[in-house]
Amino acid sequence: MKKNTHYATGLLRAGLALLFAVGACLAPASAQHLAAASASIIDLPGAATRTPVGALLDRIESGQLPHAEVRPVTLAQLEDQLRRPELQASIGKGSIAVLYPNVDEPFRGAFVSMIQGIEERTKLRVRSYPIDPRVDTAELNATLKHNGTKVVIALGRQGLNATVGLDRDISVLVGGVLLLSEADNVAGISMTPDPALLFARLRALLPELRRVIVVYNPQKSEWLMKLAREAAKAQGLELATHVAGDMARAAQLYPQLIGAADPRRDAVWLPHDTTTVEETTILPLVLRESWNSGVPLFSSNVLHVKKGALFAMVPNNVELGRTLASSALGMIAGDARRRNLVPLRELQTAINVRTANHMGLNLQQQRSFDFVYPQP
Repeated sequence: MKKNTHYATGLLRAGLALLFAVGACLAPASAQHLAAASASIIDLPGAATRTPVGALLDRIESGQLPHAEVRPVTLAQLEDQLRRPELQASIGKGSIAVLYPNVDEPFRGAFVSMIQGIEERTKLRVRSYPIDPRVDTAELNATLKHNGTKVVIALGRQGLNATVGLDRDISVLVGGVLLLSEADNVAGISMTPDPALLFARLRALLPELRRVIVVYNPQKSEWLMKLAREAAKAQGLELATHVAGDMARAAQLYPQLIGAADPRRDAVWLPHDTTTVEETTILPLVLRESWNSGVPLFSSNVLHVKKGALFAMVPNNVELGRTLASSALGMIAGDARRRNLVPLRELQTAINVRTANHMGLNLQQQRSFDFVYPQP
């Protein structure tokens, strides 16, 4: 019996240590009182402050921690907590860090939302580091190693650039940045929407549609066109791709293609491509041609909806954070599957009702859209 008592006590102490590590058994007041501050680390927005496990156990054993600060936990509850996949994945295997651009609003808000999603999914010790363009990567690498970082989630281009000097034993996942080429050789989620979801929304709006016209630069968007061809086939659509290596060629193609299109069966897609969807010259041209001809125009960029495109897909930043966190937890747990660049699937939809009315669309399903322009 004595041996069993010691075993149960040991299990309870180990379980309490793990639960303290994820903040599951702390009252907010005690957590804030015991947290260690660091000038180079910024706690996640909305996250409870973390407390070192060793210090807590010392206080418990010395009688310095009031019983009111610890929530009662039964062995059955403890075992349930210990079975959580994210906790099992993290035990003794290091932590997750987030690198994000040190920028002002409104851009900062997008990254804060991504971090919120990461925090909600992991429920682990996650540290976030605001990154300036001239960050000392050697110092950053030393800090990450000191904190036992095993996976870095790099948000934005500045976050990605800061990972160049990191040790190879620190894995990197990328999100919140527009990656357009497989040559980037990174694992993560591009901010360009998945064509499968774009085309599915297109067919829901325009059931009679049969063809999608797109002008693109292969140096920037060939990887995306491979996915788009498969997605179009799955939706029963023909994807008519046209190559333009420069803006001049794109400016020639659009009037020809839109002029020959059937407004009832054809639509034009604007992907994230800075050559063929250049904002100051090409975009106004395409918007004008689409409006005058009645050929639907949809985009991968929500800003184009504000300017007159029929609809676009918008990143759901919180959900993106959750997905990145799930991948990071898998890497910590030893998931050896090959990871590469994938398009964004955590999406919301924006619609331009003025354009829809101009094209004679009856938007009875308007409530199914997350953003409506022009705003009432």
